[in-house]
Amino acid sequence: MTFSLPSLTALLALAAGSYLVAPAAVAQSHGFPSKSITLVVPNPPGGVVDTAARLAADPLARILGQPVVVDNRGGASGNIAYQLVARAPKDGYTLLASYSAYHVGNPALFAKLPWAQTDLEPVGLIVAAMNVIAVHPSVPAASLQEFIAYLRKNPNAINYASQGSGSLSHVGTELFSQTTGTKIVHVPYKGSGPAIQDVLGGQVQMFITTPPSVLGHVRSGRLKALAVTSKTRHPMLPDVPTTAEAGLPGFEMEAWVGLFAPKGTPADVIARLSSDLKTAVEAPDTLARAQAQGVEPRYLGPEALAALVQRETAYWGQIIKANDITVD
Repeated sequence: MTFSLPSLTALLALAAGSYLVAPAAVAQSHGFPSKSITLVVPNPPGGVVDTAARLAADPLARILGQPVVVDNRGGASGNIAYQLVARAPKDGYTLLASYSAYHVGNPALFAKLPWAQTDLEPVGLIVAAMNVIAVHPSVPAASLQEFIAYLRKNPNAINYASQGSGSLSHVGTELFSQTTGTKIVHVPYKGSGPAIQDVLGGQVQMFITTPPSVLGHVRSGRLKALAVTSKTRHPMLPDVPTTAEAGLPGFEMEAWVGLFAPKGTPADVIARLSSDLKTAVEAPDTLARAQAQGVEPRYLGPEALAALVQRETAYWGQIIKANDITVD
Protein backbone atom coordinates (compact mmCIF):
# COMPACT_ATOMS: atom_id res chain seq x y z
CA MET A 1 0.00 0.00 0.00
CA THR A 2 1.46 3.35 -1.02
CA PHE A 3 0.80 6.77 0.53
CA SER A 4 1.76 10.22 -0.66
CA LEU A 5 2.34 13.64 0.82
CA PRO A 6 3.17 16.94 -0.83
CA SER A 7 6.78 18.11 -0.90
CA LEU A 8 8.32 19.16 2.39
CA THR A 9 10.26 22.03 0.87
CA ALA A 10 7.78 24.82 1.57
CA LEU A 11 7.04 23.69 5.12
CA LEU A 12 10.69 23.34 5.99
CA ALA A 13 11.62 26.70 4.54
CA LEU A 14 8.87 28.47 6.50
CA ALA A 15 9.59 26.72 9.78
CA ALA A 16 13.36 26.79 9.79
CA GLY A 17 13.60 30.30 11.24
CA SER A 18 16.50 31.16 13.42
CA TYR A 19 17.65 27.56 13.81
CA LEU A 20 19.00 27.48 10.25
CA VAL A 21 22.36 29.05 10.80
CA ALA A 22 25.58 29.06 8.86
CA PRO A 23 28.30 26.72 10.12
CA ALA A 24 30.15 28.29 13.02
CA ALA A 25 32.86 27.40 15.43
CA VAL A 26 31.76 25.07 18.17
CA ALA A 27 31.10 27.03 21.31
CA GLN A 28 33.39 26.45 24.26
CA SER A 29 31.74 24.02 26.67
CA HIS A 30 33.39 25.50 29.76
CA GLY A 31 30.70 26.69 32.16
CA PHE A 32 27.89 24.82 30.41
CA PRO A 33 25.07 25.62 30.77
CA SER A 34 25.14 29.38 31.13
CA LYS A 35 21.73 30.10 29.55
CA SER A 36 18.39 28.45 28.82
CA ILE A 37 18.19 25.26 26.75
CA THR A 38 15.59 24.71 24.02
CA LEU A 39 14.09 21.24 23.78
CA VAL A 40 12.49 20.85 20.36
CA VAL A 41 9.53 18.46 20.13
CA PRO A 42 8.55 17.14 16.66
CA ASN A 43 4.86 16.94 17.60
CA PRO A 44 2.11 19.30 18.79
CA PRO A 45 1.28 19.33 22.52
CA GLY A 46 -0.27 16.11 23.79
CA GLY A 47 0.79 12.54 23.16
CA VAL A 48 3.81 10.55 24.24
CA VAL A 49 6.58 12.75 22.75
CA ASP A 50 5.34 15.95 24.34
CA THR A 51 4.67 14.07 27.59
CA ALA A 52 8.21 12.69 27.65
CA ALA A 53 9.77 16.05 26.84
CA ARG A 54 7.94 17.76 29.69
CA LEU A 55 8.70 14.90 32.09
CA ALA A 56 12.39 15.45 31.41
CA ALA A 57 12.40 19.25 31.10
CA ASP A 58 11.32 20.13 34.63
CA PRO A 59 13.83 18.00 36.57
CA LEU A 60 16.58 18.75 34.04
CA ALA A 61 16.06 22.46 34.56
CA ARG A 62 16.41 22.03 38.32
CA ILE A 63 19.56 19.92 37.99
CA LEU A 64 21.20 22.10 35.33
CA GLY A 65 20.24 25.35 37.01
CA GLN A 66 18.90 26.82 33.76
CA PRO A 67 15.43 26.82 32.15
CA VAL A 68 14.66 24.02 29.69
CA VAL A 69 12.08 25.43 27.29
CA VAL A 70 9.89 22.98 25.35
CA ASP A 71 9.40 24.15 21.76
CA ASN A 72 6.71 22.20 19.85
CA ARG A 73 7.58 22.14 16.15
CA GLY A 74 5.14 19.62 14.67
CA GLY A 75 4.57 19.01 10.99
CA ALA A 76 6.00 17.22 7.96
CA SER A 77 6.20 13.86 9.77
CA GLY A 78 8.70 15.31 12.23
CA ASN A 79 11.14 16.48 9.59
CA ILE A 80 10.76 20.17 10.45
CA ALA A 81 11.98 19.65 14.00
CA TYR A 82 14.72 17.24 13.00
CA GLN A 83 16.11 19.67 10.43
CA LEU A 84 16.02 22.51 12.95
CA VAL A 85 18.10 20.61 15.47
CA ALA A 86 20.43 19.08 12.88
CA ARG A 87 21.35 22.60 11.73
CA ALA A 88 21.41 24.23 15.16
CA PRO A 89 24.67 25.39 16.79
CA LYS A 90 26.64 22.48 18.21
CA ASP A 91 26.77 23.83 21.73
CA GLY A 92 24.18 21.82 23.70
CA TYR A 93 21.64 24.61 23.90
CA THR A 94 19.30 23.16 21.27
CA LEU A 95 18.19 19.56 21.82
CA LEU A 96 15.66 17.20 20.25
CA ALA A 97 13.08 14.99 21.92
CA SER A 98 13.20 12.34 19.23
CA TYR A 99 10.22 10.08 18.53
CA SER A 100 11.19 6.53 17.60
CA ALA A 101 8.94 6.28 14.54
CA TYR A 102 10.41 9.42 13.00
CA HIS A 103 13.98 8.63 13.96
CA VAL A 104 14.08 5.06 12.66
CA GLY A 105 11.17 5.11 10.21
CA ASN A 106 11.62 8.28 8.19
CA PRO A 107 14.87 7.13 6.53
CA ALA A 108 12.85 4.30 4.94
CA LEU A 109 9.67 6.29 4.37
CA PHE A 110 11.14 9.28 2.53
CA ALA A 111 13.17 9.16 -0.67
CA LYS A 112 14.89 12.39 0.42
CA LEU A 113 15.28 13.81 3.91
CA PRO A 114 16.60 17.24 5.01
CA TRP A 115 18.42 15.50 7.88
CA ALA A 116 20.22 12.23 8.54
CA GLN A 117 20.59 10.08 11.63
CA THR A 118 24.30 10.91 11.54
CA ASP A 119 23.40 14.61 12.05
CA LEU A 120 22.23 13.81 15.59
CA GLU A 121 24.21 12.77 18.64
CA PRO A 122 22.48 10.45 21.17
CA VAL A 123 22.30 11.78 24.71
CA GLY A 124 19.97 9.31 26.41
CA LEU A 125 16.61 7.55 26.35
CA ILE A 126 13.81 9.26 28.28
CA VAL A 127 10.77 6.96 28.17
CA ALA A 128 9.31 3.92 26.47
CA ALA A 129 5.64 3.20 25.97
CA MET A 130 3.54 0.30 24.77
CA ASN A 131 0.58 1.03 22.52
CA VAL A 132 -3.14 0.53 23.09
CA ILE A 133 -5.48 -0.78 20.39
CA ALA A 134 -8.47 1.45 21.08
CA VAL A 135 -11.82 1.73 19.29
CA HIS A 136 -14.92 3.88 19.56
CA PRO A 137 -17.73 2.29 21.62
CA SER A 138 -19.90 2.15 18.47
CA VAL A 139 -17.63 -0.55 17.01
CA PRO A 140 -19.53 -3.87 17.35
CA ALA A 141 -16.74 -5.83 19.01
CA ALA A 142 -16.02 -6.62 22.64
CA SER A 143 -12.64 -8.27 22.03
CA LEU A 144 -9.72 -8.07 19.64
CA GLN A 145 -10.74 -11.30 17.91
CA GLU A 146 -14.29 -10.02 17.41
CA PHE A 147 -12.89 -6.80 15.99
CA ILE A 148 -10.64 -8.64 13.55
CA ALA A 149 -13.59 -10.80 12.46
CA TYR A 150 -15.68 -7.66 11.90
CA LEU A 151 -12.90 -6.03 9.84
CA ARG A 152 -12.60 -9.11 7.65
CA LYS A 153 -16.33 -9.14 6.96
CA ASN A 154 -16.45 -5.37 6.38
CA PRO A 155 -13.36 -4.24 4.42
CA ASN A 156 -12.74 -0.47 4.49
CA ALA A 157 -15.71 0.08 6.81
CA ILE A 158 -13.47 1.28 9.63
CA ASN A 159 -11.29 4.41 9.58
CA TYR A 160 -8.18 4.55 11.74
CA ALA A 161 -6.44 7.65 13.05
CA SER A 162 -2.71 8.27 13.17
CA GLN A 163 -0.59 11.09 14.58
CA GLY A 164 0.52 11.69 11.01
CA SER A 165 1.91 9.88 8.02
CA GLY A 166 5.04 8.06 9.04
CA SER A 167 4.14 7.92 12.73
CA LEU A 168 4.23 4.65 14.62
CA SER A 169 0.42 4.65 14.74
CA HIS A 170 0.41 4.82 10.93
CA VAL A 171 3.08 2.21 10.24
CA GLY A 172 1.95 0.01 13.11
CA THR A 173 -1.70 -0.02 12.04
CA GLU A 174 -0.69 -0.88 8.49
CA LEU A 175 1.30 -3.77 9.96
CA PHE A 176 -1.80 -4.76 11.96
CA SER A 177 -3.84 -4.69 8.74
CA GLN A 178 -1.31 -6.84 6.90
CA THR A 179 -0.95 -9.27 9.81
CA THR A 180 -4.68 -9.77 10.21
CA GLY A 181 -5.61 -9.73 6.52
CA THR A 182 -7.93 -6.76 6.92
CA LYS A 183 -8.50 -3.46 5.12
CA ILE A 184 -8.77 -0.24 7.11
CA VAL A 185 -8.82 3.37 5.90
CA HIS A 186 -6.01 5.66 7.08
CA VAL A 187 -6.90 9.17 8.32
CA PRO A 188 -3.72 11.08 9.27
CA TYR A 189 -3.77 13.94 11.78
CA LYS A 190 -1.23 16.46 12.99
CA GLY A 191 -0.55 14.91 16.36
CA SER A 192 -2.43 12.90 18.95
CA GLY A 193 -4.56 15.80 20.19
CA PRO A 194 -6.67 16.35 17.07
CA ALA A 195 -6.67 12.61 16.31
CA ILE A 196 -8.17 11.63 19.65
CA GLN A 197 -10.90 14.26 19.36
CA ASP A 198 -12.23 12.70 16.17
CA VAL A 199 -11.93 9.19 17.60
CA LEU A 200 -13.95 10.29 20.63
CA GLY A 201 -16.50 11.86 18.30
CA GLY A 202 -16.81 8.67 16.26
CA GLN A 203 -15.72 10.23 12.97
CA VAL A 204 -12.77 7.82 13.11
CA GLN A 205 -13.28 4.51 14.87
CA MET A 206 -9.81 3.10 15.60
CA PHE A 207 -6.56 4.41 17.07
CA ILE A 208 -3.41 2.48 17.98
CA THR A 209 -1.52 4.88 20.19
CA THR A 210 0.44 5.26 23.40
CA PRO A 211 -1.36 5.43 26.77
CA PRO A 212 -1.10 9.20 27.41
CA SER A 213 -3.59 9.85 24.60
CA VAL A 214 -6.24 7.33 25.65
CA LEU A 215 -5.80 6.33 29.28
CA GLY A 216 -8.43 8.64 30.75
CA HIS A 217 -10.90 7.99 27.94
CA VAL A 218 -10.64 4.21 28.36
CA ARG A 219 -11.22 4.55 32.10
CA SER A 220 -14.26 6.76 31.54
CA GLY A 221 -15.75 4.38 28.96
CA ARG A 222 -15.53 6.82 26.08
CA LEU A 223 -13.18 4.40 24.30
CA LYS A 224 -12.79 0.62 24.33
CA ALA A 225 -9.28 -0.80 24.76
CA LEU A 226 -9.08 -4.19 23.04
CA ALA A 227 -5.42 -4.98 23.76
CA VAL A 228 -2.02 -3.56 24.63
CA THR A 229 0.86 -4.23 22.24
CA SER A 230 3.35 -5.59 24.76
CA LYS A 231 4.42 -8.76 26.53
CA THR A 232 2.86 -7.65 29.81
CA ARG A 233 -0.31 -5.81 30.75
CA HIS A 234 -0.25 -2.10 31.52
CA PRO A 235 -0.45 -1.39 35.27
CA MET A 236 -2.98 1.40 34.67
CA LEU A 237 -5.12 -0.88 32.46
CA PRO A 238 -4.97 -4.19 34.33
CA ASP A 239 -8.13 -5.59 32.70
CA VAL A 240 -6.90 -5.04 29.14
CA PRO A 241 -5.18 -8.13 27.68
CA THR A 242 -1.91 -8.19 25.80
CA THR A 243 -2.09 -8.91 22.08
CA ALA A 244 -0.84 -12.45 22.74
CA GLU A 245 -3.56 -13.00 25.35
CA ALA A 246 -6.10 -11.53 22.92
CA GLY A 247 -5.17 -14.01 20.18
CA LEU A 248 -2.63 -12.02 18.16
CA PRO A 249 0.76 -13.28 19.36
CA GLY A 250 3.86 -11.59 18.00
CA PHE A 251 2.17 -8.25 17.29
CA GLU A 252 4.08 -5.92 19.61
CA MET A 253 4.74 -2.20 19.26
CA GLU A 254 6.74 0.00 21.59
CA ALA A 255 7.38 3.69 21.12
CA TRP A 256 10.29 5.49 22.71
CA VAL A 257 11.47 9.06 23.10
CA GLY A 258 15.15 9.91 23.36
CA LEU A 259 17.21 13.05 23.81
CA PHE A 260 19.56 14.01 20.96
CA ALA A 261 21.93 16.90 20.25
CA PRO A 262 23.43 18.17 16.98
CA LYS A 263 26.36 16.03 15.86
CA GLY A 264 29.60 17.70 16.87
CA THR A 265 28.37 18.90 20.26
CA PRO A 266 31.36 18.73 22.63
CA ALA A 267 31.78 15.36 24.33
CA ASP A 268 31.82 16.87 27.81
CA VAL A 269 28.50 18.61 27.14
CA ILE A 270 26.97 15.33 25.94
CA ALA A 271 28.34 13.60 29.05
CA ARG A 272 26.93 16.29 31.36
CA LEU A 273 23.50 16.22 29.70
CA SER A 274 23.38 12.42 29.72
CA SER A 275 24.38 12.15 33.38
CA ASP A 276 21.83 14.76 34.42
CA LEU A 277 19.15 13.15 32.24
CA LYS A 278 19.75 9.86 34.07
CA THR A 279 19.26 11.60 37.40
CA ALA A 280 16.11 13.31 36.10
CA VAL A 281 14.58 10.16 34.58
CA GLU A 282 15.28 8.01 37.63
CA ALA A 283 14.00 10.53 40.18
CA PRO A 284 11.02 9.27 42.24
CA ASP A 285 8.85 12.24 41.30
CA THR A 286 9.52 11.62 37.60
CA LEU A 287 8.50 7.98 38.02
CA ALA A 288 5.29 8.98 39.78
CA ARG A 289 4.39 11.53 37.12
CA ALA A 290 5.21 9.09 34.32
CA GLN A 291 3.11 6.29 35.80
CA ALA A 292 0.14 8.63 36.13
CA GLN A 293 0.43 9.40 32.41
CA GLY A 294 0.96 5.81 31.33
CA VAL A 295 4.61 5.86 30.22
CA GLU A 296 7.73 4.16 31.57
CA PRO A 297 10.84 6.18 32.36
CA ARG A 298 13.72 4.17 30.92
CA TYR A 299 17.17 5.70 30.79
CA LEU A 300 19.77 4.42 28.33
CA GLY A 301 23.13 6.10 27.84
CA PRO A 302 24.47 7.37 24.51
CA GLU A 303 26.03 4.09 23.39
CA ALA A 304 23.00 1.97 24.30
CA LEU A 305 20.67 4.47 22.63
CA ALA A 306 22.81 4.41 19.47
CA ALA A 307 22.57 0.60 19.43
CA LEU A 308 18.79 0.79 19.87
CA VAL A 309 18.54 3.19 16.92
CA GLN A 310 20.59 0.82 14.77
CA ARG A 311 18.46 -2.22 15.63
CA GLU A 312 15.14 -0.48 15.16
CA THR A 313 16.16 1.21 11.93
CA ALA A 314 16.79 -2.22 10.46
CA TYR A 315 13.58 -3.70 11.92
CA TRP A 316 11.13 -0.96 10.93
CA GLY A 317 12.87 -0.35 7.62
CA GLN A 318 12.23 -3.97 6.70
CA ILE A 319 8.56 -3.71 7.67
CA ILE A 320 8.05 -0.45 5.79
CA LYS A 321 9.62 -1.76 2.62
CA ALA A 322 7.89 -5.18 2.81
CA ASN A 323 4.49 -3.47 3.06
CA ASP A 324 5.28 -0.75 0.49
CA ILE A 325 4.50 2.07 2.92
CA THR A 326 5.77 5.45 1.75
CA VAL A 327 4.92 9.09 2.38
CA ASP A 328 6.37 10.77 -0.68
